[in-house]
Amino acid sequence: MWVQGAVLCEPLKQLYLSNPLSSNGTRFLTNHKKRRSSVVVMSMTTEGAAVPIMVNGCNGKMGSSVILAANSAGLQILPKSFGPEKEAGNTVEVFGNEIKIHGPSERESVLASLYDDYPNMIVVDYTVPDLVNDNADLYCRVGVPFVMGTTGGDRDILYKTVDASKVYAVISPQMGKQVVAFLAAMEIMAGQFPDAFAGYSLHVKESHQAGKLDTSGTAKAVISCFKKLGVSFDDEIEMIRDPKEQVELVGVPEEHLSGHAFHLYYLSSPDKTVSFEFQHNVCGRSIYAEGTVDAVLFLAKKIQSRADKRIYNMIDVLREGNMR
Repeated sequence: MWVQGAVLCEPLKQLYLSNPLSSNGTRFLTNHKKRRSSVVVMSMTTEGAAVPIMVNGCNGKMGSSVILAANSAGLQILPKSFGPEKEAGNTVEVFGNEIKIHGPSERESVLASLYDDYPNMIVVDYTVPDLVNDNADLYCRVGVPFVMGTTGGDRDILYKTVDASKVYAVISPQMGKQVVAFLAAMEIMAGQFPDAFAGYSLHVKESHQAGKLDTSGTAKAVISCFKKLGVSFDDEIEMIRDPKEQVELVGVPEEHLSGHAFHLYYLSSPDKTVSFEFQHNVCGRSIYAEGTVDAVLFLAKKIQSRADKRIYNMIDVLREGNMR
């Protein structure tokens, strides 16, 4: 399965040529004049209404990609975000949205005040793994619904915290809708045809940008399905992080070395006469950003309808069947 992520178009790049930019489309502003948003919060009962979102980690690579996708979808980007203490007080511009960064010491007061002003808001979290549980605990204390796209943390505690709070949330370490659909199909196949690949061996390669130090969670999920199908897998996942190998051996385009997710699963029969290959490659981050926006719109509808279920994942979003 090949999924080609979008590259920022040239006209959008030209909008920012007059000021120095970071690689993710953000820039720090000097002499920033504080202003209050004049955008009216619209009711989520209207189709296409502007759902207000707070993107935490807004000047990170995923956070900025989400803002770009949210702009295109007509969502309202709120002018505040959480970041590290060293960035507190700075204002950044992310694809036309001026956002003030708030450090850890003021998170709760800032969030509570923002939620008072925008009672229909949804938080999108793309921070860092070490903050997953602390951030979720904060969202639940304040009562703000959220989409958790950040990986890591203690997931058992995460779900228990949200369940106890009754806050609405979409929690998924994989936001790419098409990749999630592939994973769901693998789960169905594993459930309906157990041991269909009994005796087969499996080799797995995954390539991500050099900054990703941990093993792909998606690869682990797919391997789990193959094991249910009877496949033997005792090897380590082959992690490729060297840019030269990624270009020459894996075929990653050079312009996507800083953001890609390539996976290859190779199965072979005991006598090596039969083989299967499953592959899914993602360039860029647009697939995850678009999925995140769909998760926001999905969650807004669940909140509006006062759904009994409160915790969702991307498979729930897919099942809704009304993605853009």
